[in-house]
Formats: sequence, C-alpha cells, structure tokens
Amino acid sequence: MRVAAIDCGTNSIRLLIADAAEAAPEDEGTPVLTEVLRRAEVVRLGQGVDRTGRLDPEALERTLGMCREYAQQCRDHGVPAGKVRFVATSASRDADNSHDFVAGVREAFGELDVMPEVITGAEEASLSFAGATSGLAEAGFEGPYLVADIGGGSTEIVRGTHDVIAGASLDIGSVRLTERHHRTDPPTQEVIDAARYDIAEALDVAEAEVGLGGVMTVVGLAGSVTTVAALALGLTSYDREAIHLARIPVDEVMVACERLILSTRAERAAQPFMHPGRVDVIGAGALIWWEVLERARGANGPDLVVTVSEHDILDGIAMSVVQRQAVEDEPEIA
Repeated sequence: MRVAAIDCGTNSIRLLIADAAEAAPEDEGTPVLTEVLRRAEVVRLGQGVDRTGRLDPEALERTLGMCREYAQQCRDHGVPAGKVRFVATSASRDADNSHDFVAGVREAFGELDVMPEVITGAEEASLSFAGATSGLAEAGFEGPYLVADIGGGSTEIVRGTHDVIAGASLDIGSVRLTERHHRTDPPTQEVIDAARYDIAEALDVAEAEVGLGGVMTVVGLAGSVTTVAALALGLTSYDREAIHLARIPVDEVMVACERLILSTRAERAAQPFMHPGRVDVIGAGALIWWEVLERARGANGPDLVVTVSEHDILDGIAMSVVQRQAVEDEPEIA
C-alpha cells in the first residue's frame, strides 16, 4: 500500500511517501515502511502566532504554496485518494483563522480528498512516539524510552517502551521562544535566563504528568535536535544516515547545545550542516534540548543513553494510515 504523510508544524512542513505493509503479529502490529520520498521545507507557518493569535497572510501563502507542490508529488508517485494523512500541529491549532488554512489545504489536494487534522497535543505526542521508537530495540537501544520532540511551537515529552505510558504537549518550541525572548545577537544572559525560566516551568509539568525518571534511553526528534547532533558529530554537511540513531555521550550533546545557544547569527549560518530556515531559531531549540537532557540526567544518572532519530511524527502518521485501513478491512461480526 502506498501512503503519504504530511506534518505541518510551526516552522516546517514535511512530506513522507512510503510503501507500507502490516507487520506480523509477533512484531506487535507495527507497520513496516519503505521510504519512497521524504522532504522538509521551512515555511514558518507559526510566524507571529504567539503574539497575534492569527496566521500571518504571507506565512499562510508560503505554506499553501508548498501544499500544492506536495499534492502534485503525491499524484506523481501514485498515492491514491484516501491514503494521504495531513496532520497540522501547534500553529494551526492555536490560530483564530485556522479555517483559512483548512480551506486552502483542501483546495490544494483536490481529488486526493485531504482534510487537515488539527490534532490534540496528546495525539501529537503519541504519533511522535510511534515513529521515533520504530527500530530502536533492533538497533540495541533499551527501553523504557523518553522521547522529546522539539518543534517550533510545542515540545512533546513521551515515556514508554512498546506503547505510550504517559505524555505531555508543552507550549515551548524553537519559534515560540525565539519570538518571545531572543532579540539580541548573540543572546544576552538575561535573554537566556528568561527563556530558561519558561522552559523550566514547562518541564515541571512534564515531570509531574509524565515522569522523567526510570528510563534507559532519551530519544530526541526534529530539526533542532538533529542540528545539534550534526554539530556534536563534527559533520561537514547534513547527513541523515550518520545522524539517525547515533550514540552521542550526553556531555558532548550538551556542549554542542551550548555552542549554538551562545553563538551569533553569522556563526550559526556558517555551519555547513545548518538549514537556512533554522538559523534564527536554533539557539532556542538547542536551549530546550539542553534543559531536557539536564533534567533527564538528573532523574536517571550519568549512564543515561542519548540518541537522535530521523524517524518521528511523520513516520507515525504514515503508520497510522495503514492501521486505519486494517481496521476498516476487518470483517463485521454478525
């Protein structure tokens, strides 16, 4: 079955087209994906939402333009109608004019019959966990896992092994904190401390609702985390294969975070692995990741294992399409 998954977040919009198959029962029903196409583009849909409560017209048009391009790629790769799932996360969930976004997406995909789903934070966390943990055990990473998905508008913290035990969606993200605090270049200590206060409040919620202790592996997701990993690994270009499931000592990850937090815009832009659309927000994203690791290490001790996954909510969305189809195909019991 060929499926497509689209994740439209605060900072980027991403597409995965994959051939998917149901797994054997002994693999606990997790669908197996064979990647056909994966794309990510920074469109900054959440530009200004934290301040105005509305989607900016230019940001909306940038995003819908990319939706039209993604829709055409779905057609070109033979994804059938009904097999595209479009998930919209923090920015469109928060905006007063989200109906304009929904109408624009439906028009862009036309006969493919796509309705953007403005999902709850809880479902966002669950999908992130499903995508991130696929393949972890096979790669030798022991559970329970603590998954941290650091987006532009929100951060999902989820704990579990095969299934989610607990999760929380926190209103901290790289774009949200940048717009709220990071207005100097480089950031002053006052700016960093103000952002750190917001992060600490959010992580207090995660500690109470999810629990950060009792885990063996912390798994980081999304562009802020993978960019930090590229720096920690000393990469001279962005290399998904080198980053995916890399084992990086927690101290080295935190040092890389600190370098990005304290650097100037020009220094960040000069990094050979840095996506241009991430230059302005990576400092805030790295700060969130640093704070997550500091809390997790404090709760679990110095032997905590840290890794980074290139499989995330996008993979979880694609797997959910297969699982939905399996439910629809089940025979009715008379």
